[in-house]
Amino acid sequence: MSIDTKKYAQELYDLAIHDNKLELYRSELEKLNDALNFDIELNNYFNSSNYSSADKKAKINDLKLNSEVVSTYFVMVDAINKTHIETQLIHDFLTKYYSREKKIFGTVYSVRKLTDKAIKDIEKAIASQLEREVKLENKYDGDLIGGIKVVVNNNIWDASYKTRLKDLRNDLLSDDKEIRNDSVAMSKHIKAQIDDYEKINVNVESSDTVGYVTSVADGIINISGINKAMASELLSIGDATAMVMNLEEENIGAVLLDGEEAVSEGSVVKATGRVVEVPVGDALLGRVINAIGTPLDGKGSLKNVTYAPIEANAPGVLDRQSVSEPLETGLMVIDSMIPIGKGQRELIIGDRQTGKTAIAVDTILNQHGKNVKCIYVAIGQKNSTVAQIVKRLTDEGAMSYTTVVMAGASDLPALQYIAPYAGTAIGEYFMNRGDDVLIVYDDLSKHAVAYRTLSLLLRRPPGREAYPGDVFYLHSRLLERSAKLSEDKGGGSMTALPIVETLAGDISAYIPTNVISITDGQIFLQTELFNSGNRPAVDSGLSVSRVGSAAQYKAMKKVSASLKLDLAQYQEVLAFSQFGSDLDANTRKTINHGSHLIELLKQPQYSPVAVEDQIILLYANQKGYIDSIAVEDVKDYAKKMLLELHSTYPEIIKEIADNKVINNEIDEQLNGAIGQITERYKASK
Repeated sequence: MSIDTKKYAQELYDLAIHDNKLELYRSELEKLNDALNFDIELNNYFNSSNYSSADKKAKINDLKLNSEVVSTYFVMVDAINKTHIETQLIHDFLTKYYSREKKIFGTVYSVRKLTDKAIKDIEKAIASQLEREVKLENKYDGDLIGGIKVVVNNNIWDASYKTRLKDLRNDLLSDDKEIRNDSVAMSKHIKAQIDDYEKINVNVESSDTVGYVTSVADGIINISGINKAMASELLSIGDATAMVMNLEEENIGAVLLDGEEAVSEGSVVKATGRVVEVPVGDALLGRVINAIGTPLDGKGSLKNVTYAPIEANAPGVLDRQSVSEPLETGLMVIDSMIPIGKGQRELIIGDRQTGKTAIAVDTILNQHGKNVKCIYVAIGQKNSTVAQIVKRLTDEGAMSYTTVVMAGASDLPALQYIAPYAGTAIGEYFMNRGDDVLIVYDDLSKHAVAYRTLSLLLRRPPGREAYPGDVFYLHSRLLERSAKLSEDKGGGSMTALPIVETLAGDISAYIPTNVISITDGQIFLQTELFNSGNRPAVDSGLSVSRVGSAAQYKAMKKVSASLKLDLAQYQEVLAFSQFGSDLDANTRKTINHGSHLIELLKQPQYSPVAVEDQIILLYANQKGYIDSIAVEDVKDYAKKMLLELHSTYPEIIKEIADNKVINNEIDEQLNGAIGQITERYKASK
């Protein structure tokens, strides 16, 4: 119902009741409606502004309608003082009438007039689904080609030939290698589709009313005519799709997700009754998709998937358990001093070109064989950069357990906005079935910029740095969905590694402070450390894990307990030592130990270290063996020491790998073995 016709339909209805002629009005207006519905010439005449009400009255003389009803009807039409509303006024009156009769008034569209029996059969079928009586009018729609389309209240049942042919076309054009590469299979596929053509069940699409585009620019569309819509609802505009963002009194603001070229002013918009969804399931592992689930890797369409809304409530407090199991990154500086637990949210923050993505990719590589599903969400990145990451993951065998969700810098801002939510929905599927998940958001700075772009185009009021007021909620509702679920909920986990880019190391900027306050710690990367060759360029002083040693193995906790203090003391005395050459023995020892430790913690990209090897190296550092080696030989010594331990003392390695504990017996064996290896190494030098 439009606002204008609804008001006057109510007045017409009240007048009919007042004169005790409701049935007469209903019957006469139904006759007129039936005539208009299938007489195209008469319908066009009625909906034309070129003819007066008197002309239109004369045109329907041969219908022999009650003159009082006709006169009153046209009085209401003239009162509205707008064109193209004559048929709508009848529809709104009949909707009101049948609502009083506890029936839903709807429309069945067809290319030929249906028999009364056919209409009654359709009414019965629809009523059984809606569990309420239905009254249908029959209306002409030549665009259907054949078949029928039923619109009742907030639902559309589409069994038209047009829709079936569209589905058939989409199916045949889908990127299915088996069919595409085999002409025999293609012909069989087409024949099967034709054989089953008449057996296809009616397509049911939940929908509100239909509207039209009033303006479109920069991926933003304004829509008029849809009176009922949900926030984040998916809208269909021909072959394009959009998502509702603004719900205003007179119109709807939406953002285009695809098909921007196909949308123009006047395009018909249909509300689907569904929020934006993304495919989820095991079929996504090893795939590269965009933010709405469309494959980008050329491997064909997704099969055996289900769909989940991109937005979901975060697990409640009672549905969670404490984070206690480590998620190994393979990076010694992180696993030792800034441990990450399964279910934690650990921020990676730093200036551009400081190795933030490298840490995330190395962490994904280190999950090989650990039964952790990984999701990498690229937001606003160059396509070439993402392609290099995918190639590296493929070369290292990591794509078998990884899904890449990509919303590139050239994609619509709306896709960049929904990409992390889509990736989270994919991760939640695995988490809810009891699996462990690692999700990387690279990066949330660009995500916030994309949201700011959309908000400004939608004319939402700007706040600090022109970001909208709900930018904190933007990331909090995203990161709160990462958790370690309770045993009652399956015990799955989702660990988040959001990445935020700073400018000139300013962590007090708006977006960095927001995300820092949401997460359970941060890994801060310094440009100076990176440029000086300390990679990963982790600043151990500013970095912290609020889960801490609760997410560390006992052996790791034992050998890394003093690392932060050692590095802090080294930095302090190093600065002091620059002003004097005469240093006491303790100061020289601190500097020597710190320089060796920093060299030990350096690690090249794409070279994650197993946790048992990390424990052994840090044990050698703790016992002072590393300090006895020349600084420039530390990496060579560490490599050869591990190689000899693996080949000569595999039982020690296995014991540490299995139990993650260094008991007295292992301590004695390991100390003796490393001592001998160290002496032999020094002798060789």
